[in-house]
Amino acid sequence: MGDPHGIGIVGLGFISRAYLETLAGHPTVRVVAVADLDAARAEAAAATIPGAEAVTVKRLLEHPDVSTVLNLTIPAAHAEISGAAIDAGRNVYVEKPLTVTFPEGRALLDQATSAGVRVGCAPDTVLGTGTQTARAALDGGLIGRPLAASAVMVTPGHERWHPNPDFYYAPGGGPLMDMGPYYISALVHLLGPVRAVIGAASQLRDTRVIGSGPRLGQQIPVQVPTHVSGVLEHACGALTTLTTSFDGVATTAAPIEVHGEHGTLAVPDPNHFDGEVRHLALDGPGWRTVEPRAGYVAASRGVGLIDLVQADETRPPRASGAVALHVLDIMTALLRSAAEGRRVELTTAVERPTPVPLTPAEDWLSTLTPGG
Repeated sequence: MGDPHGIGIVGLGFISRAYLETLAGHPTVRVVAVADLDAARAEAAAATIPGAEAVTVKRLLEHPDVSTVLNLTIPAAHAEISGAAIDAGRNVYVEKPLTVTFPEGRALLDQATSAGVRVGCAPDTVLGTGTQTARAALDGGLIGRPLAASAVMVTPGHERWHPNPDFYYAPGGGPLMDMGPYYISALVHLLGPVRAVIGAASQLRDTRVIGSGPRLGQQIPVQVPTHVSGVLEHACGALTTLTTSFDGVATTAAPIEVHGEHGTLAVPDPNHFDGEVRHLALDGPGWRTVEPRAGYVAASRGVGLIDLVQADETRPPRASGAVALHVLDIMTALLRSAAEGRRVELTTAVERPTPVPLTPAEDWLSTLTPGG
């Protein structure tokens, strides 16, 4: 059996805890170094991971045991940190979005290709039993040919719970760039790539008020649209209507529904790995649950990185940089369409990732591949 694959983590904010719950102690990988602008935070994280060092970013990128850098910095730093890791000959797995702008994302993947390294990107929630079971049902013809879909995300905004929500309202943030990757990545897995979009956007107010933590009551500026709607034209011919909003309270709409010639499929929240998939047949008696038939069971943040580590020439990473670039293309095209008032054709296309077979938790949590 090979040695565990060495991971270095840059950025130890809120989301890092979820990743560490999966990665720390997993036999396929070993967290060997962590870095953060707040050295004390890096030290505190390292103290909870046997064998991990708290180091500077420069030292982490040079660390001889780091093969892949997990980039959990804020969106504005994604391109810089990921690019530096690639320059150092490391693979990269980055939190969503891939980068703030599409040109940055394109340049990053071109850089990785030239360097001969891999790029993966969140979200990996789409590899769980929720989205993957829905995909298996669609691919099995359960609702016939898919004709249309809807995807809806409505919340009052992350400043209500996040103690430092500034980046959610800066370039690279907003409901589309922050939450859109979950929904759009799921739609790419379900219906395939998108060829063009039409978008509209609005901004409810110029400032937001932090609702928790030591900065309670502080106002922060809003620099991005906080409600974005659009239509995605999939290459297969299906149309998806998409709504992402930080300006509403809640919604009773299904997170994702796919409508076909013989029925409708209700897909669970793509922000989670699992959830109930429901099916309504054209002449059926009512909604019924589709039992899990695909995906990583009981998956958690970081399964996409493990999937990337285990990928090879015959099976590319499923939460790949190519998918993330296409999703970024879709999102930035929607914002451009909204600003310019026109239909925008995409410049990227991507193959649907390989489906995830139904994989029990004990299998993906205990796999060590030869060679690391």
